[in-house]
Amino acid sequence: MDLNDALGGWPSGGGNNPPTNPSWPAAGGGAWPGGPAPAAGGGAWPGGPAPAAGGGAWPGGPAPAAGGGAWPGGPAPAAGGGAWPGGPAPAAGGGAWPGSQPGCQIPSQPSQPGWPSSSAGHGPGPGYAPQQSLTVPYSLALTGGVYDKMLITIAGTIKSDAEKFAVNLKTPTDLAFHFNPRFNDYGKKLIVRNSFIDNKWGSEERDLQSFPFKQGKPFEMKIMCTNKEFKVAVNNSHVLIYSHRVSDLRSINELHIDKDVTLSKVNVETMP
Repeated sequence: MDLNDALGGWPSGGGNNPPTNPSWPAAGGGAWPGGPAPAAGGGAWPGGPAPAAGGGAWPGGPAPAAGGGAWPGGPAPAAGGGAWPGGPAPAAGGGAWPGSQPGCQIPSQPSQPGWPSSSAGHGPGPGYAPQQSLTVPYSLALTGGVYDKMLITIAGTIKSDAEKFAVNLKTPTDLAFHFNPRFNDYGKKLIVRNSFIDNKWGSEERDLQSFPFKQGKPFEMKIMCTNKEFKVAVNNSHVLIYSHRVSDLRSINELHIDKDVTLSKVNVETMP
């Protein structure tokens, strides 16, 4: 078996629950630290009112429409997600990051608990030039590997007839993190997470409270690397945590994306 199995023959096996992290909302949307228990779909920011189903209002902001809350001073968002400050109204399915455009762009984000704001440029880590081609299958060399506070942003659209896609973080010989959303796995939608180390698959992680991807719809996925884990958010909502199984993070030197997606942006930056 080789690494191509991650994109062809999909492994089977038991799952286990990813660990919790108090600085992130619970899967599907939760309260930020010190906040009240949220309504279904998203949590209120500290000191804010109880949100409507679908997302919480920012402090001092109006009650949001179903699907997501407006950023401070911003207009009421369309169903599916709120706009970032000063940004255009997003399409249904998720909010636009400020200043986001097709291609490899660096978003400028307001600071928020548990998800640090970005600094200008790529910060102290290695730089990554804008990619000229976002053709799938897509590969990006990660100079120097991954490291604490590295943030990878992937934006695109799920194909209307999608069966599955994969985001892989690879070493020269292994798969450190295999992230595999499946739209019909024996009648279920799920995200399989696993690692392929020393020529064998580990234990799958499958448990998840919600499935954030929709066929034919755009998405924005963020992978934050820490010294202990990868944290994944989709469309501005925390989804899951995957603890590192490859301890040498600097050996994880390639990002690979394949199967039933089109890409509009891939960005790597260092958070402060």
